[in-house]
Amino acid sequence: MGRVLNNKRRDIMYHSRFKNSYYDAGFKYGSLLFDNGKSLNKAHILNLSEEKRDFTIKSIEIYKREYPEILEEIKGIADGQRMEFLDLACFILGMYNFTLENYCSCVVVKSGENIIFGRNSDFLVELEHLYESCYYDLYNSYSFIGNTTAVTQIEDGVNEYGLAAGLTFIYPTVKKPGINAGLLIRYILEKCKTVKEGIYALNKLTISSNQTITIADKYGDMAVIECNCNEMEIIKPKGNENVVYTTNHFNTDKMKKYNPQKALNGEDLFSYKRYEVLKDVLSVKKEYDFEFIKNLLGGKYGFMCQYDRRLGADTVWSSIYLLNKNKVYRCEGNPSRKTYKSDKRLPFK
Repeated sequence: MGRVLNNKRRDIMYHSRFKNSYYDAGFKYGSLLFDNGKSLNKAHILNLSEEKRDFTIKSIEIYKREYPEILEEIKGIADGQRMEFLDLACFILGMYNFTLENYCSCVVVKSGENIIFGRNSDFLVELEHLYESCYYDLYNSYSFIGNTTAVTQIEDGVNEYGLAAGLTFIYPTVKKPGINAGLLIRYILEKCKTVKEGIYALNKLTISSNQTITIADKYGDMAVIECNCNEMEIIKPKGNENVVYTTNHFNTDKMKKYNPQKALNGEDLFSYKRYEVLKDVLSVKKEYDFEFIKNLLGGKYGFMCQYDRRLGADTVWSSIYLLNKNKVYRCEGNPSRKTYKSDKRLPFK
């Protein structure tokens, strides 16, 4: 079967699954939405412009060379939705450049046998009924669980080989046609087994948007990659450290020039504040387990998720992957108020 939505439980996120070919899964999903009266073919959703169309047409040529499967899935969704492929492609391929702004925190720690990847996803409250946690098992790709605020994109996840990846968005001060943040994460999960393979993939792909990508594998390797269409810098643990972390700004000297002015003016959902909490806590704490990461992401050690929902944004989910134990936990909502639940959909190798 194709992609199936299942939200019978009283959770915030839809639980969906992709099966078989990219086109078939996309068509199944698009048709399911259409049959339930949900259309993506609306001006306020697509927000099309001539600039975005031109950007998308040029990007499509890059996807044809580097990641053609995604175009098949988009074509399937568009057919299921009874809409034009280019209109939907503009919506999906333009993300992170013509932008819905999502803000997040990523952290990886290693302590003894524990290798733990954690991520808070911070985004709009008004859309949280649309967010999904997906299980993908498509032809010629590694299976994985991934979470998303938008169709086809993946913002964090873990694959069957124990490789986890997550993005943090940085407002685009530069952009060129290419592969955007959410599809870079998906590519890594579908095509890579290790951090080394993930970094190799990022070096050969044509990147379009401004972001950091945090990756970690079950062997204990970890990295934060600060990257955009112009440059890339790889951050690895220093000395005896066994941690990496990031929020919604660049920190390396090479990449700082690409930080948006708006972040410096405080319009970044407290990116610098969250980063300092991670830096301060992880510089003192040297032993890490599930409870520690849960408390860290839940704001027990300082500001990480304590947003005022009345202002329209919140932590809308939180993921914890215990890579050495093949375990997946997700809090569907703000981790300071809701609990983590185990997700057993993914059969690890």
